[in-house]
Amino acid sequence: MIPNQLVIVADAHLGAAPTSDEDALLAFLDELPARGDALLLAGDVFDYWFSYKRLIPRRNFRTAAAIAHLARRMPIWMIGGNHDRWGDSFWDADVGIRFDPHQLRGTLGGRELLAIHGDGLHEERPGASWMHRLTSSPTVIALYRFLHPDLGFWLADKMGHNLDFGVAHPDVVRAAAARQQAWATATLAKEPALGAVVMGHTHHPVAAEVRPGQWYVNPGAWLDGRRYALLTAEGASLHQYS
Repeated sequence: MIPNQLVIVADAHLGAAPTSDEDALLAFLDELPARGDALLLAGDVFDYWFSYKRLIPRRNFRTAAAIAHLARRMPIWMIGGNHDRWGDSFWDADVGIRFDPHQLRGTLGGRELLAIHGDGLHEERPGASWMHRLTSSPTVIALYRFLHPDLGFWLADKMGHNLDFGVAHPDVVRAAAARQQAWATATLAKEPALGAVVMGHTHHPVAAEVRPGQWYVNPGAWLDGRRYALLTAEGASLHQYS
């Protein structure tokens, strides 16, 4: 099935965000078939997520179960962000969705799209660059699995996440968002067959036709007003769930 209306959600940071954000996301997933015919989770839905060979996190299990249930009704694509990249084979094999820790290409309404979270392309602060290298390292991932899961999740919690960084440093975030859009624009110019590039990461909502028939989309952060985007073959639009 090739979808025609793709709903895009990113940067919910469940686990660090208020519980009410997860409650709202669960309600949104229940209603999602009325809004589109496919879902793209564009990274950092969870904060953090580590899949061991026989173990997944208990925290935010309700959302993981809701995604698995929804996958029986419509296609779901998911890319890892710097906070939930370590999905291993869980999302593909056990949940039945398309997952890639870095990027996915798919077809929407007959046109190709590229989805990538966006970390590692530009970084607004030194810590973000360090986090990208850490979460992308096969060696670190392999070694981390030797830790007892309780210790592993405890260490992840200690790393913390400043959810108010964008509020405290708006100029830094705007500059990062501009660099991100410039990368997307250059990619679309190099690949005229692409209909859209989708990113998350900066929490900065954008739905821009950067070239005729080619769109750059960032849905913004679910944790910031429960934002999402809708992408079709005709274009993209930004929305907020209430």
